[in-house]
Amino acid sequence: MAVPGGVPVEAVPLLDPEPSLSTFLRAVRRDLTAGERAALAHGPEAARAHDVFARRPRLWRNHTWETDHVQAPLLVDAEGDLVRPWVTWFIDTATKTITGTAVTPGYPSRASILAALRAAVLRTDPYGPAGGVPEHVRVDRGKDFLSRTVLGALGALGTGVEDLPAYSPHLKGTVENLNRCADRMLFAALPGYNLTPRPRRTRKKADQDAASRQLAFEEFTTEVLDWARWWNTEHRPASLAGRTPIEAWNADPTPLSEVAESALWGLMLEDDGRVRKLTSHGVRWRGRDYIGAWMAGQAGRSVRIRHMPHHNHEIEVCESSRPAPPGGRLRRAVRNDGWRR
Repeated sequence: MAVPGGVPVEAVPLLDPEPSLSTFLRAVRRDLTAGERAALAHGPEAARAHDVFARRPRLWRNHTWETDHVQAPLLVDAEGDLVRPWVTWFIDTATKTITGTAVTPGYPSRASILAALRAAVLRTDPYGPAGGVPEHVRVDRGKDFLSRTVLGALGALGTGVEDLPAYSPHLKGTVENLNRCADRMLFAALPGYNLTPRPRRTRKKADQDAASRQLAFEEFTTEVLDWARWWNTEHRPASLAGRTPIEAWNADPTPLSEVAESALWGLMLEDDGRVRKLTSHGVRWRGRDYIGAWMAGQAGRSVRIRHMPHHNHEIEVCESSRPAPPGGRLRRAVRNDGWRR
């Protein structure tokens, strides 16, 4: 047999014959770990399920919180548009208590993080009883969590920020488990689960009919807040030895560091941009009057308001001519549920 290049046949090394498929698969199972095989088949995320991690020691309440955004895999009707809403929340790693939640119809931003943070820190009704100032907060490398505004707010509270490496959900397992539980226990049971939105220009009458069958965004928000309340007061995670998160929270004797509500008004960042006037009934917002004793003698004054997402029991009233925050705050106003002529 002639060899290209004139090399003597005896100088060419003999190669092993090509193995059969069953021989090759036996070698793969013998020489590769389960994690390596999962990575080859499904990628690095699948391989992580076969890794072994040391369990963090359970510390005390408010030692460490974890925070994250999760997009609900369902459609809701937000003022005529079918969108997939987002939930931003904080959870205490020691007691598994959800301390603060914010729900937004669009992609979350630093405003939704600050609103969830304010709800998490406050312990007054309707936010508490869990809350206070955490010693540490674990975040991923999202730009909104590491924005100057969010880091400044956490720094003002004296809270340290633990910035985790990218693509490492196992390092914030408490909030990742919360996201998975919300998907299985909450989102999967709601209308519109796993539907895909269409651009407005390609929508047909069938899509408009579908919108009428979906939850309104306000209804979805109510479902999320009710579920978070159930999680804290009725759910009994295995790691808490039969207790609910709020029972574990109340049983922890660790002293709490708290901040006065008046010092947190700057975290109410949502502003619809409108200038309103104080009337004899207070200030009108979303079809309701909001009043405060400090308004006496100031009817006719132009103001702007700021509010937290899906918390309409109170608003902050600011001067109309000055941006806020910082500066320009007047006082708080509460919803007047009395009869109006």
